[in-house]
Amino acid sequence: MSPSDSANKLVKVRIWRGREQGGLVDYDIETRKNQTVLDVVTEIQRRLEPTLAYRFACRVGVCGSCAMTVNGRPRWTCRTHINNVVTDGTLTIEPLRNLPKIKDLVCDMAPFIDTWQKAGAPFSGNATRYDKPAAVKPDSSMRLAADAALQCINCAVCYSACDVVNWNPDYIGPAGLNRAWTLINDVRHSKREATFRLAFGAGGCGSCHSHGNCTRHCPVELRPSESIAGLKRAAFSGLPEE
Repeated sequence: MSPSDSANKLVKVRIWRGREQGGLVDYDIETRKNQTVLDVVTEIQRRLEPTLAYRFACRVGVCGSCAMTVNGRPRWTCRTHINNVVTDGTLTIEPLRNLPKIKDLVCDMAPFIDTWQKAGAPFSGNATRYDKPAAVKPDSSMRLAADAALQCINCAVCYSACDVVNWNPDYIGPAGLNRAWTLINDVRHSKREATFRLAFGAGGCGSCHSHGNCTRHCPVELRPSESIAGLKRAAFSGLPEE
């Protein structure tokens, strides 16, 4: 390791302050090797700007609460090392796009969560506690399709990255449509037809332009664009069958 690799570096950190009518405020921070963007935000809040608002929870890349826009790209800040994103000695941190700003780096997640309802979630079963568990074949095409899309944790990174969400307020968005795809591939879901009608209705999968930003930016490497493509195919071939 060279001395320059281990030495502290002075970085200009530009952070969005305020609400919709806010702006970027500069802070000069001496960063340390292996710091994450979340570490830097926390240090600014504790040492320089105690009124800075931001959101986080686990700090270890599990919950997705710390998602922000870093140098124009939505990321989990707890998993983003500053050495990988600082450009020309500058780091710009903003709230997620396509969501209302509450204060500083905190967004209102309600419009994003509402997209799940628009897409036909939540899961609806018709079995009781007295019925035998449904027989689900783990290697069936439907189960494999659902499993491939199940690990979404609602961090809204894909929603923030989506260009269609940006200009079409009626668009459900990639996370909601990804959820719809898992439901129509779940034999236990009692409202598969209703979920599909919602997912293919106004603002549904037909509005997707297949840019692929959702898949490109997903922190857990899901492929919402493939789920949306599956919904489009189902419009012509019918609901998936085992």
